[in-house]
Amino acid sequence: MLEERLFEAIEALGEILESQGERIAIAVVGGTAMIAQGFVVRTTGDVDIIAIGRTTTEGSQMSIEPPDPLPGPLIQAVLRVARDFDIPDDWMNTTAGLQWETGLPPGFGDRIHWSQIGGLSLGLADRYDLILMKLYAAADSEGPSSVHYQDLIALRPSHDELDAAASWVRSQDTSPEFSPILEQVVEQAKADV
Repeated sequence: MLEERLFEAIEALGEILESQGERIAIAVVGGTAMIAQGFVVRTTGDVDIIAIGRTTTEGSQMSIEPPDPLPGPLIQAVLRVARDFDIPDDWMNTTAGLQWETGLPPGFGDRIHWSQIGGLSLGLADRYDLILMKLYAAADSEGPSSVHYQDLIALRPSHDELDAAASWVRSQDTSPEFSPILEQVVEQAKADV
C-alpha cells in the first residue's frame, strides 16, 4: 500500500471505531511503524500488529498482550475498511504476534509510542526495538537485498546497537546454522552505516 493510502485506511479505521463507541489499542511493527516515524519512505503490504494494548488499572499506562484473537469490533472495522478501500481483507494482521512465542525484546512495551486516531490507539514500536526486529528479519531472509536489511540500514544503528541487537537475536534462534548468518549480516551492516 502506498504511504498515503495506508494512513487513510488507518484513519478510517479509527473513525469507524469511534462512531461505534469503541476504544481499541494496537501496537504495530514493520513497515508501518517505520513509515509512520519517518525512518523510510516506501510502500508496505500490510499493518503488522504485534500486540493489543490494555489500559492499566491506574489508567495512565498501557500494558500489552498477544494480539490473538483480535477484538471482534476491530475485525469488523478492518473488513469494512478493506471493502471501502478495495484492499485485501488481511491488510491488518497479527502475523507479527508470533514473536510472543520466543519473546519480545525486554522493555518493548514501555518504549511504544502511542497516538490516538479516533477510537484507535495506535502504538508504534520504538526505533531500538525496530533495530532488533529488523536485524532478526534480515538475518532470516535473503540478505542485504531484502527490505528488512534496507530498513535496518535506514534506522542508522550504531555499532553498539547492532551488537546489542545481535545478542537479542541469538536468543531467538539458537540453531548452529543461524549464528554465522547473523554474524555476516551484523558485519555487513556495520560496514554500511
